[in-house]
Amino acid sequence: MNFQQGESILTQGEKGESFYILTEGEVEVIVNGKQVAKLKGTASKAEIFGERAILNNEPRAATIRVLSETVKTLCMDKTSFEMLLGPLEALKQRGKHGTATVAKAKKETAKDTSEKKHIQRKHLNKLGLLGCGGFGAVVLVEHVKTKDTYAMKALSKGYVVKCGMQQTVMSEKNIQYSCNSNFIIKLYDTYNGTKTLYFLLEVALGGELYATYNKKGFHGSEKHAKFYIGGTVFAFDHLHSLKIIYRDLKPENLLLNEAGHVKLTDMGLAKVVVGKTYTTCGTPDYFAPEVIKSTGHTCAVDWWALGILVFELMSGQPPFQAATPMQTYSKIQDGIKKVQFPSSVSGECTSLVKGLCEKDPAERLPMRKGGSDNIKKHKWYKAFDWEKMEAQTLTAPYVPPVKSKDDSSNFSARKEDMPPSMDYTDDGTGWDADFATST
Repeated sequence: MNFQQGESILTQGEKGESFYILTEGEVEVIVNGKQVAKLKGTASKAEIFGERAILNNEPRAATIRVLSETVKTLCMDKTSFEMLLGPLEALKQRGKHGTATVAKAKKETAKDTSEKKHIQRKHLNKLGLLGCGGFGAVVLVEHVKTKDTYAMKALSKGYVVKCGMQQTVMSEKNIQYSCNSNFIIKLYDTYNGTKTLYFLLEVALGGELYATYNKKGFHGSEKHAKFYIGGTVFAFDHLHSLKIIYRDLKPENLLLNEAGHVKLTDMGLAKVVVGKTYTTCGTPDYFAPEVIKSTGHTCAVDWWALGILVFELMSGQPPFQAATPMQTYSKIQDGIKKVQFPSSVSGECTSLVKGLCEKDPAERLPMRKGGSDNIKKHKWYKAFDWEKMEAQTLTAPYVPPVKSKDDSSNFSARKEDMPPSMDYTDDGTGWDADFATST
């Protein structure tokens, strides 16, 4: 994280959730309004501060304020620390009781999902087709007793194995199952068939945001863009709190429910990361510079992608669009400042896009002190009711026509679009043994 002159990195009395390693610049330590020390950090001789609040779970004992023009730090939050090394209380006892204490503490803090009520696949009836992809299809299903409807995503095991995606599919299931946000499609159950893996998902019958924008011509509407971007901010906040990087933001992966509220879907490229990851994946138009360079990326790539989405919803196309992916990559490396913004992306909207699409990941608005509040407090969002948005009581700018629980008319998938079936023979490795949560 980077900070500017005069900015407070820590504030005395506030709750401590991160500690910092000062690698460049100078700060002052202030206690009760008086300077008591100065710290200067370099790459070869760094200074550490803020660790006591993490270790002892106590309020900040001092304010740390930036003296130099800029300051660069490495920071780690408590959640990341515990994911890497175990609960802090257990670590304190390690010398007395050995590493078994850590294992025990980890076990005690794990979520118990054993009491979750499961839905059996035999109680579901297929109603219609919602979507198709290279690996399989998504169908609308109805529970025979409750008449509740769901989206059933089917993945061909043959395609999964052919593409070497076994680990990815298992990760997708675990990640989606761990999410609990009104702005992310929920995963209720998973099933393991002879040739197919199934995800039983929350259904959003309003259709894809991409298709909705193309049908209704919402491009350029601030009212619509603010609403859908706002929902995505809450989705990202939830994922990032779980140390999940999404990495696949695009209008096609945002769905609308019957009330018009937006929900993020498809965790196929999501990944739990503490630190950096190096896999190049996603949609080229939404790639951040560090993804192209393969220098390692963090959740900052999601905030870059959000800036691209703002631009696309307001203008009708992403800012770095080109005839070939290589030309797109070249434009991305040139940076957002070289992009000619259309009149539909002007003023405060331009400021937001540029703030999200800073080339330096640490300079992107939500990566600075204040996090996603830096988006919520941005002038483009002036008078926007974030509390109602979070509670989903804010009236959507567009309510899609949904007649009933089984109305799939907002989706246009056809049977002809179904991928060809592929044979699958169990290779005996048991890669899919832990996939199913129900029968």
